[in-house]
Amino acid sequence: MYEAVHVDPADPGVLEHVLETAERYGFDGVVIRNHSTGRLASALEDRLPDIETPLDVVDGLEIRADDPHQASGSVGNFRPQYTILGLHGGTNALNRFAVETDKIDVLAHPMAGSGDINHVLVKAAVENGVRLEFSFAPVLRSTGGRRVRAIQSLKKLHEIVEYYDAPYVVSADPSTPFEIRAPRELVALGAELGFDPDWVETGLAEWGVLAERNRRIQSDSFIEPGVERGRYETQR
Repeated sequence: MYEAVHVDPADPGVLEHVLETAERYGFDGVVIRNHSTGRLASALEDRLPDIETPLDVVDGLEIRADDPHQASGSVGNFRPQYTILGLHGGTNALNRFAVETDKIDVLAHPMAGSGDINHVLVKAAVENGVRLEFSFAPVLRSTGGRRVRAIQSLKKLHEIVEYYDAPYVVSADPSTPFEIRAPRELVALGAELGFDPDWVETGLAEWGVLAERNRRIQSDSFIEPGVERGRYETQR
C-alpha cells in the first residue's frame, strides 16, 4: 500500500522523516505529489536518488490551476516529467477537465470547494482511466460542520464510484510526517464511514498500480498497449 504526500522543499530533513514514518507504519511506497504552484521541489527531486530507503519512492506532481485552459498547459508541460500526474480539483470546470483528460492519472479533492461529481463525470473517469481521490484529510484534520460536510461528500462519492465501478485512490493527504496515518488506521476510519476494509486497501494500493503502469509506458521498450520491444525466442 502507498501514501501520497506533500513534502516541504524548504526543510532538508522532512523527506527522510516522511519516509521513515511511512516505513514504520507499514507502507510499501510513497508518492511525492507537491503542487505545481509556488516553490517547486526541484532540489528535493535531485536528492531522491541519494536517499536510502526500502520504500518505493514515486515522483509525482499535483497541478494547481485556476481554470481548464491553464490546467491544459500544465499537463502538456509536466506529463513527460513525472510518473504520476494529478490535478487539484474542487470546481466543476476543473473536475470535468480532469476526468476528460487521459493524461491525468488522479483527480485530487474532487469534492472540495464548490466541486461535485455526477454520473456524467464518473463515466468519463471510467472511460479515460482517471482515478478519483478519496482524501480522508478533512475528516482527520477538521471539526464541526466542516467535518460533517466532508463525511457526507465522501459517502456520496463512494456511492457513485461503487455504482459505476470507477477507478479511485485513497489517501490521508499528509503534508507533514505527523499527519501520516498507518494503513490500519485508514481502514478503521473507512469502516466508520461505511467503506469495506478491502475497498480502502485497494485504494491505497492503487497508487502503486499507477506507478508500475506508468513506468512501463514511459520506458523505452513500450510501443503501445500490448506491444513492447524485446528479445523473443523463435519457435523451431
